[in-house]
Amino acid sequence: MSEVFDVVVVGGGPAGATAANDLALAGRRVLLLDRAGRVKPCGGAVPPQLLVDFNVPESLLVNHVHAARIVSPKGKHVDMPVEDGWVGMVDRDVFDEWLRERATQHGVERRTGIFSHITRDETGTIVHYTDGRSRHGATASVRTRMVIGADGALSKVAKQEIPRADEGKHVFAYHEIIASPTSDTDSFVADRCDVYYQAKVSPDFYAWVFPHGATTSIGTGTFQQGFGMREAVRELRERTGLAECETIRREGAPIPLKPLPKWDNGRDVVLAGDAAGVVAPASGEGIFYAMTGGRVAADAVMEALASGDGRDLALARKRFMRAHGQVFWVLDIMQSFWYTTDRRRESFVRICDDVDVQRLTFQGYMHKRLVRGNPLAHARIFFKNIGHLTGLVPA
Repeated sequence: MSEVFDVVVVGGGPAGATAANDLALAGRRVLLLDRAGRVKPCGGAVPPQLLVDFNVPESLLVNHVHAARIVSPKGKHVDMPVEDGWVGMVDRDVFDEWLRERATQHGVERRTGIFSHITRDETGTIVHYTDGRSRHGATASVRTRMVIGADGALSKVAKQEIPRADEGKHVFAYHEIIASPTSDTDSFVADRCDVYYQAKVSPDFYAWVFPHGATTSIGTGTFQQGFGMREAVRELRERTGLAECETIRREGAPIPLKPLPKWDNGRDVVLAGDAAGVVAPASGEGIFYAMTGGRVAADAVMEALASGDGRDLALARKRFMRAHGQVFWVLDIMQSFWYTTDRRRESFVRICDDVDVQRLTFQGYMHKRLVRGNPLAHARIFFKNIGHLTGLVPA
């Protein structure tokens, strides 16, 4: 173990690749450790702000979505135009690999392997992993000054190193990537995302049809263990006329919907992305927040390396929550109330059939901040919500 890294990043998704890239650009020696063949189930939506904040070329987008349709438990639908913008769609296998390759071009050393555990001795921190290049899965080890755990929702790094890591909240997600239809129908439009709030396809979250150009992601999420997710997707495919489309692959995984209360051990480990729980409640949006989490983790690591004080790692969570915690809080309340029964979900869809709600929703999504520019619109939305909550507005 003669080699010593400033930072070992465990996990090469958007959070880990972003953190590794930022650290390499700052002159740090970085090892990016990632398992082979991992593709996370994901709708693939990204806001325009992501391209700006992370210098991502628009050529990586496989589709520009200009509207969303949400469908109520009773089958009523509301079309929500994006108006002066768009929602970008990416294919995660291509997008994630581009992020990893960019990091290596900036000096990150990349290895295929599976994280095992961390030990420490009088000389520092040691990361142990199974060498993915070895035919027999031999173990290997490297020394490092800091570790970023970006290894997903059920993070082994978090489980070993971070207090209260078991307090995460997860939705189970499953989707199928299919070949897109060659023409539009009422149930499928190539530049429209469809979201279904119906118990048969998702009892407490939502199901979706997200077009990616040549392919489409069709999937569902739920908190209920034992819910037949494959059967729900089969039902949705039949209902939308997508049953006969070629199935390219199937993927499933837990998706975190609550930031963990602590992201670091105060010494040499900090979390980022899904490992830290930064997927937005209600919407399930994760790519932008994962990359933001990777960036704040990298910044905190650089400050801890410069100061020699591992307590600076706590700056990652503090800065993320200062920027996005209010949005997560609002979305969590919305999900906790509106997604619980079909009656409430029916009312939620009715609320969305409002130009003020639609405009503020997409402005907030595209620019990643709560929109305060129109207080009268907020007031109207507030009173409409009160009407639905009290039953003054019928479902």
